[in-house]
Amino acid sequence: MNYYSLNNPNHKVSFKEAVIAGIAPDRGLYYPEQIPTLSPEFIANLEQYSREEVAFQVMAPFVGESIPEAELRQIIEETLCFDFPCVAVHDSIFSLELYHGPTLAFKDVGARFMSRCLGYFNRNSEEKVTVLVATSGDTGGAVASGFLGVKGVNVVILYPSGKVSDIQERQLTTLGQNIHALEVDGVFDDCQDMVKTAFLDTDLKGSGLTSANSINVARWLPQMLYYFFAWQQLKKHHKEIIVSCPSGNFGNICAGLLAKKMGLPIAHFVAATNVNDTVPEFLQTGKYIPKPSKPTISNAMDVGNPSNFVRIQAMYDHSLEAILNDFSSYSYTDEQTRAVMQTLYSQTGYIAEPHGAVGYLGLQETLKNHPYAIGLFLETAHPVKFLEEVENTLSIELPLPEAIAQLLPLEKVKTRIATYAQLKSFLLNR
Repeated sequence: MNYYSLNNPNHKVSFKEAVIAGIAPDRGLYYPEQIPTLSPEFIANLEQYSREEVAFQVMAPFVGESIPEAELRQIIEETLCFDFPCVAVHDSIFSLELYHGPTLAFKDVGARFMSRCLGYFNRNSEEKVTVLVATSGDTGGAVASGFLGVKGVNVVILYPSGKVSDIQERQLTTLGQNIHALEVDGVFDDCQDMVKTAFLDTDLKGSGLTSANSINVARWLPQMLYYFFAWQQLKKHHKEIIVSCPSGNFGNICAGLLAKKMGLPIAHFVAATNVNDTVPEFLQTGKYIPKPSKPTISNAMDVGNPSNFVRIQAMYDHSLEAILNDFSSYSYTDEQTRAVMQTLYSQTGYIAEPHGAVGYLGLQETLKNHPYAIGLFLETAHPVKFLEEVENTLSIELPLPEAIAQLLPLEKVKTRIATYAQLKSFLLNR
C-alpha cells in the first residue's frame, strides 16, 4: 500500500515512510492510494472473530509490507488491551465508550498503535526521533502515555494555555522522562500551525521530526476499529445503525467513513460539533471557510480549521452531494450541551461529559428521520477528564479513577512559549 500527498498525487511513499514523515514535504496529508474492500463473508460473520483478528484484517492492507505479520499482530494485541463497550442508554440508543484505556480517552488506540509502529521502525537505529504533537485536550495525554519510555523517541507536546482541563494538563506535564510539554500563548489552531511549520523548516530537517496528531496515518487509521467493534456488538439487533461522532479535527469520523467505504454497513454518520461550525456550515453552503476557534466546554473540539476534512473530501472526490449521502453535521452551544447532560442524567442516570453530550445531540437530531434505527453516539472521554464541568452541571461528585488520582500530587513541568521561533529554538537546543 502506497500513500500519496493530497497536495500532489505524484508524491508517493510507503506506510513506513508516511508514519515517519508524518506529513508530506509539500504540507499535504498522506492518503491511501486505494481503499481496500473487505469480503462480504468477513463482514457478515464479524461477530465470530476476536477483536484482535478483526483489527488485523482491517489494518493489514494499509500497513502492507512495512511490518511483518507476526510483529503487526503483536502491535495490535498491545494496542487493544482494554474494552470498547456499547452501553445501552435508553430505547434504541447506545453509547460507545472509548475511554477505558490508560489515559481515559479515545485517542489511546491511535497513540498506542503509532508508538509501537514507530518503535518497530526505529528498533535498529541509533538516531533519535522527535514526535511533535499539538493537543486541544486528550491527544497529548494519550501520546505521552503511549510513547513514555519508548527507546530513541522524544515527545514534544504543544497545548494552548488555559484551554485544557487541569486533569488533561497533568497527563502531559507530570510524566517526565522523554515527554516534554510546551504551554502555548494562543489557541489550538496556533499550536497546530506551529507543528506544520516545523515540518517544513529546512533548519529542522536533521531533527528526525514526525507528528502524532491524527494527520499521521498511524494515528488516524486505527480509529476505524471502533466502528467494527461497535458493529460486532450491535449487529444482533438487525436494524440499521446511525453513528454520531463528536468532531473537532475530524480524524475519528473520517476513519469511520473509511470503514464504511471498506464495506462496514453503517447507514449514516453524523459529525456533531460545538460552535466551531466550519464543517456544518460547509455542508449547508458548499463553501469551506476556516474560522478562528472559539473556546467552549467541549474544548477538544475547539478547532476552526479541521485538518482531516481534506481526507473526507478526497474520499468522496470532492462531491458535496456524495458526502451528504453518508454524512450530516450539526453544531451545538454550551447551553445546549449542559442541558442535555442534565436531561441524560436525570432521565437515565447516564453521565456524559461535554463531548459525548454533543455527540448525543447530533444523534437525536438525525434519528428524527430514522425512527427505527439503532442510534450510537461516541463517548470519547471519561467524565472525570472534565471533572469540574461535569460535577457543576450535574450537581454530583465523581470518584477519581486511580490513573487520575496518582497524578494529583505530582508537579507540573512545562515550558511556556508564544512564537514559532521559540518552538524552533527548543527543538534545536534539546
